[in-house]
Amino acid sequence: MLYAILCYNDERAVSRWTPEEDAACMERLGAVQSRMSEKGKLGPVVRLWNTDEAKTLRKSSGEPVVFDGPFAETKEQFLGFYVADCANMDEALDFARDLAKANPDGGSYEIRPLRLYNPSGLTE
Repeated sequence: MLYAILCYNDERAVSRWTPEEDAACMERLGAVQSRMSEKGKLGPVVRLWNTDEAKTLRKSSGEPVVFDGPFAETKEQFLGFYVADCANMDEALDFARDLAKANPDGGSYEIRPLRLYNPSGLTE
């Protein structure tokens, strides 16, 4: 089954990392990713730009309205995600735990099963 591991953190704190701190974190995360990739269990990995680059399209009644920024103001922002092919939720949680150990900051990981509507090589 495919799982999305959604990454949340305070983007202001992450943005303050020096290029060396950022590169070191990405290297640690890369080591975790490579273990899943070598097993053929890692799909797309995405790191999002900061929320000041984001737009939100909101539709209620009538025409959609576009706003600058993220959907909601929160302490933690959605920073990126992984798609992993895991046997079950326990394996997905183990992957998320390894990612959390590789990331020196706080933050959280939300793990959710996926339903593919446009598959690209990975299967449910």
